[in-house]
Amino acid sequence: MASTKKVKTVRKVGFYTGLIALLIVSLFPFFVMLMTSFKSSKEAVSTSPTMLPKDWTLKHYIDIFNPDIFPFLSYFKNSLAVSLTASLIAVFIGIFGAYALSRLKFTGRTTINASFYTVYMFSGILLVVPLFKIISGLGLYDTKTALVITMIVQTLPTAIFMLKSYFDTIPDDLEEAASIDGLNRIQIIFYIIIPLSVSGIISVFVYSFMVSWNDYLFASIFLSDSVNFTLPIGLNTLFSTPDYVWGRMMAASLITALPVVIMYALSDHFIKGGATEGGVKG
Repeated sequence: MASTKKVKTVRKVGFYTGLIALLIVSLFPFFVMLMTSFKSSKEAVSTSPTMLPKDWTLKHYIDIFNPDIFPFLSYFKNSLAVSLTASLIAVFIGIFGAYALSRLKFTGRTTINASFYTVYMFSGILLVVPLFKIISGLGLYDTKTALVITMIVQTLPTAIFMLKSYFDTIPDDLEEAASIDGLNRIQIIFYIIIPLSVSGIISVFVYSFMVSWNDYLFASIFLSDSVNFTLPIGLNTLFSTPDYVWGRMMAASLITALPVVIMYALSDHFIKGGATEGGVKG
């Protein structure tokens, strides 16, 4: 008995030790970024590096909000507009696409469903040429609309795949009861499926937002005017300007990551929640 308890204790200690080590390795780069953002420009590139700043300063955070140095707010608004628009559209279309694949029986349903698995095998770089031709043909090159379209193309397959998996868990009994009460397909989606799928829909929205917010590949190809730049492109351009300093880059990078962190933190209880609990009466 004592030996069994000892083994369990050792395993528990090993588990927590590994967990702490993983957290340290994962969070250490962000800690370095944070500390660098509070260091002076001279100290950040010193040949005698320090973990904590000797002289704490907020100058870099003030500088990135100075439009003469770095138009952070302009890039932020562009990123927010593109990410929110693309995510909302992807979720809206994804709900109907996922419902069709989950509930309707039609020719080619199995093939279409399998195609979403195939999408994961290919890199987004393969879509650049066809999307560039489409965007150019529509006269949308160097517009935020072009980036919204590409982000929808990027995130919609995953959105449909994720939502379908979630809709499959909703009992058919609920829809049958709603049909008996006189609801049609559209009403069932809005009054039954969506309310019971809030956690799944929010998780898909957060995923789509993160992909759109962090996109660099398509933004670098479809945008050329700095007025339309998103934050990833704006941060990259900062490297090639006289205003580039390590502390300023770290400050801008950390603030750029904040919206995604805040959004995930606020939506976490929805993602973990069991929205269908109690949906079927005994």
